[in-house]
Amino acid sequence: MTKLIIQIPCYNEEKTLGLTLSELPRQVPGVDVVEWLIINDGSRDRTVDVAKAYGVDHIVNFSTNQGLAKGFMAGLEACLRAGADIIVNTDADNQYCAEDIPRLIQPILHKQAEIVVGERPIWETKHFSTTKKVLQNLGSSIVRLASNTDVPDAPSGFRAFSREAAMQLNVFNNYTYTLETIIQAGQKGMAIASVPIRTNPQTRKSRLVRSIPSYVWRSATTILRIFMLYRPLRFFLMAGTLPMGLGALLGLRWLLLYWFDDPTRARAPSLILAAVLVLIGFQLWMFGLVADLMAANRQLLEENRLRLRRIELERERQKGERALE
Repeated sequence: MTKLIIQIPCYNEEKTLGLTLSELPRQVPGVDVVEWLIINDGSRDRTVDVAKAYGVDHIVNFSTNQGLAKGFMAGLEACLRAGADIIVNTDADNQYCAEDIPRLIQPILHKQAEIVVGERPIWETKHFSTTKKVLQNLGSSIVRLASNTDVPDAPSGFRAFSREAAMQLNVFNNYTYTLETIIQAGQKGMAIASVPIRTNPQTRKSRLVRSIPSYVWRSATTILRIFMLYRPLRFFLMAGTLPMGLGALLGLRWLLLYWFDDPTRARAPSLILAAVLVLIGFQLWMFGLVADLMAANRQLLEENRLRLRRIELERERQKGERALE
């Protein structure tokens, strides 16, 4: 029996949640059971009452607002414990067309992918400004480079996860999960697919993109941090090569001037600067080696955690099946 759980992170979504839930499916081809789950991220309005009125199966409650990333991860954990084989994440503002959920999960059902990201028609979306459209495409390009994947719409929150993929994901950033999960999955070698999806008219302004400069800065730091986490040696080698190269060039210049110009001139400032740059570059390379060793240890810890998680979730699943007998 295949179970699909559709999760929705919510924070004060009383006005739009009803519309979103009214369009969610209760039957999906290829799936035996469809359930709904909301993550109430410290809402102060009637979000939970609306969810109950529409028959939501599972509710995860935070007493205070924890942010989108923590809400997303809490939802994945709750879905796994509820026995989900496939998890679909969507937004409470009805941005994404729920009729595209069957299309979204097809690559997972056919064993073609472990994560599927819905590709929005960004250039045809009227409520997106030209600046936002350009930045969305630029950010997706950077994520593709950092993750070694081919996801056209990295910031899209409409995505599906297999049970195995959901168990492996860990989000360290408190701002958003969208970019980090793609980079993390790509670095872990998970199969990621993308399918075109439709969007609905805007019901409210985005709470994530409050200002373009803030969004760009936070997205850039997220990409940089996760790249450092999963490819530390490459990052520090790249960072150290610049000062090392400049220092080597300055040192070569000093040697050439010493040999072919006036050898009595010390040119101490150039020599000191060259030595400092070479030392900085060498230190960054050493940081990379140490970080790479730590990354290997982190990978072993993640593998052990995944094994324990599989055992724990399988036991809970068996208990649930015995309780139903």
